[in-house]
Amino acid sequence: MSDRRTAPARRRAVIADILENREVASQAELVRLLGDRGIAVTQSCISRDLARLGAMKGADGYSLRSLNLSEEDRRTLSSYARAVHAAGPNLTVVRTATGAAQRIALFLDRMGWKEVLATLSGDDTIFIATRNRSEQRALVGRLRREAGLTTPQSGINA
Repeated sequence: MSDRRTAPARRRAVIADILENREVASQAELVRLLGDRGIAVTQSCISRDLARLGAMKGADGYSLRSLNLSEEDRRTLSSYARAVHAAGPNLTVVRTATGAAQRIALFLDRMGWKEVLATLSGDDTIFIATRNRSEQRALVGRLRREAGLTTPQSGINA
């Protein structure tokens, strides 16, 4: 049973390695590149893995590199945001430093990320609505990667 659990994690690690070193034009190309590394996988599996990793598709293809965030943007997120976790299939919760939620929510609204449908913030918590679980996973992956956020052990992982 552990092989069934480690195979997706291993596959995602290989996908991340590929995308960190180059942009990939299509999911079909990624399937071929994985095949070259001895990993047989379907396109639908790749689609889920890309969402889980928070990969983005730009004009040149898929990439794990940020398409929108400058180094200053990353510092803003990482200095105030503390943790991220999913709450159901369409809601993501971000914990922030006390008093920083409104600032970070406004920042996320202005970033124009396609995954963010709407934000609602309090003092130290932001609720982010997404259209579906796939967009939620992409958002959580992006926040983890861009801001170095973690998922609390008691939270629901996306």
